[in-house]
Amino acid sequence: MMFNLPKKEAVLKNVKSTYENFTSKELGFVVNVMDVSEINEGVIVPGDGAAFYDTSFELLTFKPELNELVFGSIRDITDFGAFLDLGGAEGMVHISQSMDDFVSFSKDKVLMGKKGGQSLKVNDKCKARIIAVSYKDLNNPKIGLSMRQEGLGKLDWLKQQSQPKEEKEVEKKPEGKKKSKEQK
Repeated sequence: MMFNLPKKEAVLKNVKSTYENFTSKELGFVVNVMDVSEINEGVIVPGDGAAFYDTSFELLTFKPELNELVFGSIRDITDFGAFLDLGGAEGMVHISQSMDDFVSFSKDKVLMGKKGGQSLKVNDKCKARIIAVSYKDLNNPKIGLSMRQEGLGKLDWLKQQSQPKEEKEVEKKPEGKKKSKEQK
């Protein structure tokens, strides 16, 4: 099937098909096959019809580590938490880890904080910390996330926290009625 392609292109195509969406405890998540750097002499196995090459190649991987900070976009919200797309992998933020507040779930797929009024919706951009990684089921590895600590959460919240206090007060202060010269 690939005998009509140049050797490097055929090997790269085969390696990509083998390692695409590959996950292992040692490598983590394979994001992409970057390059095939070395292709040794091939062997054709009688009766098989395929050529086999001893090959060296370069992979781009994401191996989540405990306490690592990650950025992601909320893909879905359920009654037990939010799922973040981490780009090649998915993590889950339990509802109790979504913010430092009492959190309720609405049918509109929104997590809402009771005291602070903060909310999380699908497509919100967030910063989270990895608190658990499990490769027990390689077809469905689990990444547990938290956004409760200071400096974590929805990026809009973090922007508001970093603004000087005076700017926040100016933004919150409602504008009163302006008097015209005739009213004075």
